[in-house]
Amino acid sequence: MSPSAAVPAPRHAHSPRVWLGLVVFVAAVAVAALVGNLAARGASTTYARLDLPAFAPPSWLFAPVWTVLYVVIAVAGWLVWRRVGVDAAVALWVVQLVLNAAWTPLFFAADLRWLAFAEICLLWVAIVATLSLFWPRHRPAALLLVPYLLWVTYAAALTLAIATG
Repeated sequence: MSPSAAVPAPRHAHSPRVWLGLVVFVAAVAVAALVGNLAARGASTTYARLDLPAFAPPSWLFAPVWTVLYVVIAVAGWLVWRRVGVDAAVALWVVQLVLNAAWTPLFFAADLRWLAFAEICLLWVAIVATLSLFWPRHRPAALLLVPYLLWVTYAAALTLAIATG
């Protein structure tokens, strides 16, 4: 079997199933965001009390950044699913989303800064792996994950600085 025979043809752009798929990807990301939101109750107060490094952003910046990132995470996953269906790349997309949802409860709700740092390192690896699997399947989708990877890199450095502070 040739490599191109293993990849299903793209789903028709106007198919109701394609748009339902987008709704599913957006809903999955919304659930991850909701988990973070519920775990982050009082996070602004907690964040203000932390010994923050000089490179820490103001607390108001997190909501708009994550809103944009969640949109591109959903669209990237949907684009790959639309092209190849559910495969290893989409499964890894789900893994990184679960890891994404886990960080806020660890950091804010449980006050487990070192565990949150270890977890965000796993998230970083999962994003790199997802991006790598997306690349041959749908390059624009892979590129959509680059800002996410950059932000998580920054967040990992911030988490480490807070954990060591």
